[in-house]
Amino acid sequence: MRLIPRETKFFDMFGEVSKNLKEGALLLHDILKHPDHSAERIAKLQDIEHRGDDMTHAIIRMLNQTFITPFDREDIHLLSSSLDDVLDYVNAAATRILLYHIASPPPPAADLAALIVTQTEELSKGVSLLEDNRKVLEHCVEVNRLENEADRVSRRAIAELFERERDPIQLIKIKELYEVLETATDKAEDAANVLEAVALKSA
Repeated sequence: MRLIPRETKFFDMFGEVSKNLKEGALLLHDILKHPDHSAERIAKLQDIEHRGDDMTHAIIRMLNQTFITPFDREDIHLLSSSLDDVLDYVNAAATRILLYHIASPPPPAADLAALIVTQTEELSKGVSLLEDNRKVLEHCVEVNRLENEADRVSRRAIAELFERERDPIQLIKIKELYEVLETATDKAEDAANVLEAVALKSA
């Protein structure tokens, strides 16, 4: 029995962060799958990213005001930052579409976004189980597997891009879009690694 109770609201806050991240990833996939008239949806995604920043700042504020935390303070900071990084790159991919006037993103871009969606779903499931430390690791393993799949999709897509694209400017634009999407999958893997570390420490 604890004389001083731990602040458990962090688990609810991380749940909201992961839900917001999943919403952003789903919207990005929709934009890449159906790019017509995407400016309004890209603006909405930017709002989701800003909301994610606010949630991250709220976690850091609570961390600074809380004496007893449910797990290591450093890990709380790392987990909030790593989840925010994923959303930053999801937003960055959408921003590239707008800035570079990519009217018809090639299908592999949507394929990569679909993998990001699944990663965010697995992260959300892992976060939801963190308080009870139940089966968190299997979701982390799945995020890592999806990152490996994204690597394969990205390499194949870039190789095909160099084979068929004759416009060097368009090639640069699409290649950068692929790379930002692939980096988002890397950041999801980073978040899963932090989540895994927290679960193992609490085991």
